[in-house]
Amino acid sequence: MKVEFINPFLSSMLNVMSTMAQMDLTPEKPKLKKDDIAMGDVSGLIGMVSPTTKGSLSITFDAPLALATMKGMVGEAPDEVNDEITDLVGEITNMVTGGAKRMLSEKGFEFDMATPIVVSGPNHTIHHKSKGPVVIISLKGEAGRAYIEFSFDE
Repeated sequence: MKVEFINPFLSSMLNVMSTMAQMDLTPEKPKLKKDDIAMGDVSGLIGMVSPTTKGSLSITFDAPLALATMKGMVGEAPDEVNDEITDLVGEITNMVTGGAKRMLSEKGFEFDMATPIVVSGPNHTIHHKSKGPVVIISLKGEAGRAYIEFSFDE
């Protein structure tokens, strides 16, 4: 995987969470993910295509962090993951990808993005649309964790 793809997505995720939800997340060391099972409770997945590669990004939230994110953004949140929370995760996935797309464009990488899909529930799976390895970074917050995953064709 192109390492230069990781930092724009990570930077964009940290920026979206701090500016939109007033929440600071601390990234941990990137790891290779070996299976398709999501680490959290609700995930947004978005595909990206460029003339030279294709890949996907997913952002998964632990339920308590997703609820706290909504509370930080709109002042209130439901008691459990519902349609409002899945919509929020889809929107965050869009914002993060859009921010990263802008940064990558400045480095000469142009991507078209699909519409994000959102999946939730215990042990749901994430199927990346590329043949490359999946890199996962855990982001630790006061209310729980988020996980950002990337996979691009070699």
